[in-house]
Amino acid sequence: MQKDIKIESCRLSFRPVTTRVPLKFGSEIPTSVLFARTEMTVVPADGGNKKSRGWGETPLNVAWVWPASLSYEYRLSRLRDFCSKLQLAWNNCSYQGHPMEIGKQFIDNELKTILAEDNSSVSEDEKMPWLAALVSNSLFDIALHDAYGIHHQISSWKIYTREFMNQDLSWYYTSEYVDVFRGKYPGDYLEKEIPSRIRVWHLVGAKDALDECELTGDEPDDGYPVLLRDWIARDGLKCLKIKLSGIDSEWDFDRTVKIGKIAIETGLEWLSADFNCTVTDPAYVCDFLDRLKNEEPAIFKMLLYVEQPFPYDIKAYPIDVRQVSSRKALFMDESAHAWEYVKIGRDLGWNGVALKTCKTITGALLSLCWAREAKMDLMVQDLTNSMLAQISHVGLGAHAGTIMGVESNGMQFYPEAAADEERIHPGLYTRREGFLDISSFGKEGFGYRIGEIQQSMGSGWSQSTGK
Repeated sequence: MQKDIKIESCRLSFRPVTTRVPLKFGSEIPTSVLFARTEMTVVPADGGNKKSRGWGETPLNVAWVWPASLSYEYRLSRLRDFCSKLQLAWNNCSYQGHPMEIGKQFIDNELKTILAEDNSSVSEDEKMPWLAALVSNSLFDIALHDAYGIHHQISSWKIYTREFMNQDLSWYYTSEYVDVFRGKYPGDYLEKEIPSRIRVWHLVGAKDALDECELTGDEPDDGYPVLLRDWIARDGLKCLKIKLSGIDSEWDFDRTVKIGKIAIETGLEWLSADFNCTVTDPAYVCDFLDRLKNEEPAIFKMLLYVEQPFPYDIKAYPIDVRQVSSRKALFMDESAHAWEYVKIGRDLGWNGVALKTCKTITGALLSLCWAREAKMDLMVQDLTNSMLAQISHVGLGAHAGTIMGVESNGMQFYPEAAADEERIHPGLYTRREGFLDISSFGKEGFGYRIGEIQQSMGSGWSQSTGK
């Protein structure tokens, strides 16, 4: 097809960003995050001279992508080195076609091979998990999709149709789904028109102060809110995601009730509960929900869904969750590595899936299409995105048709990191009236408007040689 592309080259750079307040993932509380960014150049597959450049970025949130007792520094070093190995592989990538085709083949072949090689020289306890590999690969995959849209001077959210793709969706799934997806394309499952604003969720972390009695004196004095009520007042919030422990039922209940009462008093609309993947018995969540319904029915009614109470590895922990999902919508997140895992979850009783761009755009779209056919609800969750990563993340949220907007919390943890991007997209990095303003999206690629951003781009990025 004349619209096909191939990769000419890609560059890789990193930028460490310090958090203004603790960012707790599981049992870890990192104080900084390393962002990885790539610039990928593509050319026509038929040998034409036109060159187009796309960009991709993701935070390498070590504690989330690789929970382990290994030192944070060791895991971060491995992730950074792995990104450099992927840069080499993408520079040598021979696949051509549409980004969905190239992306899927790279994940199925190169990514799996490179991960196996990387893990072959370490002990069992030191092996990098598949989720970490996906996140490391996501920036390249995002850049590929962005470059294709720029190459054809169209939004990348409009390239997933028969006009651009060589294969329909039946090519991407196993044989049992050929008839289900024959003649269908990802664009069939995306929103055709998007509004100028999208509802946004605020993260209430386990370490966040709810009122003055919880202040320790170590809070930053930087002009940004600290207390929950101040965030609600400043940003006009309507939706709160509550981080819970999953191991202390009394603390989880009391924390939810306290936040719920603040939510009611300040006119919020929705809550969600995230149990941190630490629960192994569904009874823990069922007892929590039943008690909340009996003792605090107004707060229970505000609870829109429950997010990933159970361990990451759904194959190792195939827990039947129907008792939970019959009480409240139950969304997969960390365990939804790809559509095959979403299928396992659906068979076990999960009725929703939270998509993330950090697992690759290719994978997110395949999970989205499969989940839609399975009548599962969708959300798009954050990985504390900022800078360019925020733009593709919110774009997915706007086009996926979620049950309620998108989570976005980068402005809570490192609001100054996206100063260059915010000059061009002010409404994407500041929440107002409970919304993100997405009217500044550009018309090509993922809408970064990279040329305008680069005119004022600051320093802080260190380049990798990929060797």
